[in-house]
Amino acid sequence: MSEFTRRRALKALAALGAGGAVAPILSACNGGSQQPVVADLPAVKIGLVVPRSGVFKTVGDELFNGFQLYLDLNDRRLAGHPVNLVIVDEGETAESGKAAVERLIKQENVLALSGVASSASMVAVRELVENSQIPLIGSNASPTTLRGVRYIWRTSYVNDEPATALGRFVASKVGNGPVALIAPDYQAGHDELNGFLSAYGKEVAGEPIYTPFSPTPTTNFQPYLNTIKASRAKAVLCFYAGSLAVEFVKQYRQLGLTQDLYAPGFLTEGVLLRQQGDAARGIYTSMNYSSDLDNDANRRFASAYQKAYNNVPTAYAMASYDAAFVLDKAISVVGSGDLNPQAVNLALGKIGSIDSPRGSWQFNQNRTPLQMWYLRQVRQDGGTLANTVLSPLTTLG
Repeated sequence: MSEFTRRRALKALAALGAGGAVAPILSACNGGSQQPVVADLPAVKIGLVVPRSGVFKTVGDELFNGFQLYLDLNDRRLAGHPVNLVIVDEGETAESGKAAVERLIKQENVLALSGVASSASMVAVRELVENSQIPLIGSNASPTTLRGVRYIWRTSYVNDEPATALGRFVASKVGNGPVALIAPDYQAGHDELNGFLSAYGKEVAGEPIYTPFSPTPTTNFQPYLNTIKASRAKAVLCFYAGSLAVEFVKQYRQLGLTQDLYAPGFLTEGVLLRQQGDAARGIYTSMNYSSDLDNDANRRFASAYQKAYNNVPTAYAMASYDAAFVLDKAISVVGSGDLNPQAVNLALGKIGSIDSPRGSWQFNQNRTPLQMWYLRQVRQDGGTLANTVLSPLTTLG
């Protein structure tokens, strides 16, 4: 697979010319609903629930950036309707996440919701969203227990899929040697390790290790890593995100573990990779996106993102960008009819294939993407480290 490197992203951006040229190019080719802008269309109110504080703030920043970028590239409209975006802080607990969604539903009377980083939040808001009949287009959290929902859609994945995608590859790399497993003790951590085990099918080095997460996530991984270091493990599979990912990777190297480290891509996404520095070099990850994917939609998206935020886009930003995109398409499907939450929810099932920076995908019956997963490795790319795509892994969904 050819690489769309940071250098090529910058060159493509330069080729687009002045800032004003980016939006119409993206809209015409991928971004907008293709409806002409009509001045008197009523505004729509959309609620965005993302962490603005706490351990997942870095994830929340990326979710915010992706959604905002889509709006900025489309005159801050969805299907021609001006957008009133109401942003609330999800925080880092199920309680704070539920309070944020409750405010948007009961006080703000939004047409639709998007965001939600934490699986605990997603579980907590399930009944609230379903009873309100207001669609939630989640752009990150997607616990395996979230089945049979009508009003919750996700543009990300199901939580166990990133590690499931790695299972067979790791088995082929380590032969008959056992693998050690470690993750935080909360819903997504259990989902990821269970997903890996379902696909790995070989010996593991002892029981999976779950590090404390509630009420306060541990940042001292030394005792757990020493246990792994003393084991027969030939490789380590972990799941960490946000600030915990930075601490885990740094301590992994500081304690001298030499086993290859594999993880769902959240471990080295975005600003985390810069903070980890050389400690992240060589880590293998699986993800549904990388900024170097070689397709037209990604070239446009990566260039616009680089221009707006002076950084390469992440899977979080891409999924949130796509959430705005599918909302745009759904509102366009409703057209001149009665624009209400129930109509938008019905339209979400009719939008078909999405021409996304990750590659083409579509919603399955569980309201999650049917999509390709990629093997990445942290490698040098010019003067920086990057999550370089090595090959496709599998299609899941």
